[in-house]
Amino acid sequence: MTKTVKTQLANWTMGLLLLLGAQAAWAGVYQQGTVVRMRMVDCMPVHHGFMVAMGGAATPMTSDVCPEYTLVSDRVVFVIVGRSSNQLVPLADVVDFRFNKNELAMRIDDARHESRFSIKEMVLRSEWDLVQKHITDQMSTPSRAADTNVALRTRD
Repeated sequence: MTKTVKTQLANWTMGLLLLLGAQAAWAGVYQQGTVVRMRMVDCMPVHHGFMVAMGGAATPMTSDVCPEYTLVSDRVVFVIVGRSSNQLVPLADVVDFRFNKNELAMRIDDARHESRFSIKEMVLRSEWDLVQKHITDQMSTPSRAADTNVALRTRD
């Protein structure tokens, strides 16, 4: 092999290793977020694959409820749903989370294991902040319809 081919091969190999290293690091990198809301909702169905989905067999309806959390990070706000009713996360705590196979894996209180949550919704933090501001403004200013009703009743 010529020297230029060896150099190109070495550069390509180094680039591939850097790319794989960066991808592997991203898979294990935790982000931080704050849990700001929790409510109980119906559990999301677990997908068991193509054959079960297309088999036509009726799955029994369950009345299980699971916790749904709103997790606010620096850039994105997530609505996540637990797999069972015992996946409880304290409100207002800063938690470490990462993405793992289309799920959100969360480490709570330095636990050894991660809790896995299904992602129900994602919205940019800037959009979420605008919606929250709008809700706050609406709640702090009384509506004109209520003022008009009060004025009409006092004239009667």
